[in-house]
Amino acid sequence: MRALLAFTGSRGDAQPGILLARELCARGHSVTLALSPNLVDFATAHGIAAVGFGRDSAELLRTQHDDHRFRSPNPRQRMRAVLDLQRRGVVELVRDLLALAPGHDVIVTGMAGEEAAEKAARRLGLPLAAVHFFPIHPNRSVPVIPTGWGARIPGAINRRIWSGLRWARDAALEQPLSEVGIVEHRLPDRVSLQAYDVDLFPGLAAELPDRHPVTGFAVDTDGFLNAPPDPALAAWLDAGSAPIYAGFGSMSVDDPAALVAMLRTVCARRGRRLLLAAGWAGIEPVLSSDMAIVDQIDHAEVLPRCLAAVHHGGAGTTAAALRAGVPQVICAVQADQPYWGRALARLGLAGTARAADLTETALSALLERVADPTVVSQAAAYASRFADNGIARAADEVEALVPLLFPTSVSIHAGRPQ
Repeated sequence: MRALLAFTGSRGDAQPGILLARELCARGHSVTLALSPNLVDFATAHGIAAVGFGRDSAELLRTQHDDHRFRSPNPRQRMRAVLDLQRRGVVELVRDLLALAPGHDVIVTGMAGEEAAEKAARRLGLPLAAVHFFPIHPNRSVPVIPTGWGARIPGAINRRIWSGLRWARDAALEQPLSEVGIVEHRLPDRVSLQAYDVDLFPGLAAELPDRHPVTGFAVDTDGFLNAPPDPALAAWLDAGSAPIYAGFGSMSVDDPAALVAMLRTVCARRGRRLLLAAGWAGIEPVLSSDMAIVDQIDHAEVLPRCLAAVHHGGAGTTAAALRAGVPQVICAVQADQPYWGRALARLGLAGTARAADLTETALSALLERVADPTVVSQAAAYASRFADNGIARAADEVEALVPLLFPTSVSIHAGRPQ
């Protein structure tokens, strides 16, 4: 099987593609891994060759951060900002994929760029697998508005609103997709891989009978793509009490110095050390008796050694903290993040607030809430139920889309097919 794995977006979007590529290569398949250009080196550092496609995802995130409409109190302004962002770079994505896809048997994509991947798949008549890290199909069970009152919207209306948002997204992308001007064919087959734990959204599993669950995949992708060993961090962890972890992934931070000062003050008041993963926030590394600031961590190795995890609510980080059995404080910035915060808070596994509303007082109260023994025991119990075969199950679903004519004779290869 020759598979094109196209995962545009942030590092959290790239990680699943890297690990799925690694799994398919280990099974003897030929894989082309395509990522945002700024993440090609990230894949190479983890042993998988990659090619770039589309635009620099870090630049797109900076553009979003600088667009004040995303923080407007007017919901129409926020919606227009979201749709404008989704249009940006779509034509380049499709054209790059059309150049890469010939010679492959299947296209696999993530949520970001799914429409572009489908356009390329239809042009070439290839089956498509879309890996979803959040339940984006219209449904009754996931509150479309991630607030307390949003949870009271009747299920039927909730589903209609999700459908309306889906229509608005499709309409926004119609014009840039039409610019490509290609003849489309019917997809031979298509699957949506639900790569999250559906139990976080009670009732959802019954609404997705025709979908393909690979629960645990999001956990795998964030835990099994390990950061390089850091002897200095290991020594710091061994030298003192369990720290409070904080990290905001690929999110930009308005005032990094103020964020560090707030986190350090709150942790000090609780008599705890601070471990901060800087990610893309532009915070310089530090190692002192009460604080460690590093670029990234191995979540699977480090999170079980922490008292709590304060983070942005990205799907991968949320899943990794769930697997580690660590109480969470989710400070959502955008996209699916507030939904994870509400879902975990509803189940007694986390406290949540908007990152824009975070203050010393608010963070202290949230950490106090998740330090409650009931929350701690519930987080540990939830961790004990996690599956650890999500990557393998996702690879099984991809293989099922393509007849394996020569399963033992295809060479293990990453990069463009030979």
